[in-house]
Amino acid sequence: MPDVTKTAPAVEETAATPSAPDTATAAKQDKARSLWGDAWADLRRNPYFLVSSVLIVLLLLISAWPTLFTSASPTTGDLVKHYVGKPELGNIGSEGWLGYDIQGRSVYARLIHGTRASIAVGILVTLFVTVVGGIMGMLAGYFGGITDAILSRITDIFFGIPFLLGAMVVLQAFTERTTMVVVFALAFLGWTQITRVMRGAVITVKQADYVHAAKALGAGTVRILFRHILPNAVAPVIVVATIALGGYISAEATLSYLGLGFAAPTVSWGVDISAGVAAIRTSPHILLWPSIMLSLTVLAFIMLGEAVRNALDPKLR
Repeated sequence: MPDVTKTAPAVEETAATPSAPDTATAAKQDKARSLWGDAWADLRRNPYFLVSSVLIVLLLLISAWPTLFTSASPTTGDLVKHYVGKPELGNIGSEGWLGYDIQGRSVYARLIHGTRASIAVGILVTLFVTVVGGIMGMLAGYFGGITDAILSRITDIFFGIPFLLGAMVVLQAFTERTTMVVVFALAFLGWTQITRVMRGAVITVKQADYVHAAKALGAGTVRILFRHILPNAVAPVIVVATIALGGYISAEATLSYLGLGFAAPTVSWGVDISAGVAAIRTSPHILLWPSIMLSLTVLAFIMLGEAVRNALDPKLR
């Protein structure tokens, strides 16, 4: 029999080898962004955040260096210019382009220099209530039990006192109402909301697996609180604090308007609004301009808080 050998035809496979992408670029694309990274990427596309940030940066610049915007004195007046209210629109930025008050002082100069008092009170009160309320809420939410019961009842007691009424009572105890006195009066009752928000966030976060893993590995309480729980529970607190900052500025103006906050010779929007009420029919510009400035400031911080809330809340994204 003839030897029959079947030779299988060689199949030449030409598999195209894909070009390997750059390792650094691939790693960068594949790397999952954190909550803060996602939030920042969302904020940069949010027009509310951009507008409010520009306004807030401008306000901070004005409060820090008011002489960059006016060289006029907010406390020195000329009685010859008593209640002169015709705007000098042809000379915007000059001393009297917004008119003068009852003592002949430049409304524009007082508007610029009054920014410092309002912004300082808002920022300092927010920092104080965030730290105090955040710590109390974190302790109550993490330890629970008797600690949570005691801290929660203390919070409820302070929360039941009307905010402005309590601030008025505190301010009545001081004869000299400096910036720190006003800050203390507003912060005395302002920490309760932050405490409740932080407590709820900590109760949710402490149930996470990474917290139980940290406990199993022997991590201390302080490390767990500030390394694992606080960074993951602080987002709602930041939102509430940002929105509340505008409310504290408005509260300071309200107290100054009622004669319980800042008083002359301190330059404040609330003081000028209070002085402008007496001449609202004849010289409304004295009341109008500080009211507009106050409204824009409060609106800027509320817009910023809303933008941050939308960026940090995955459900809203």
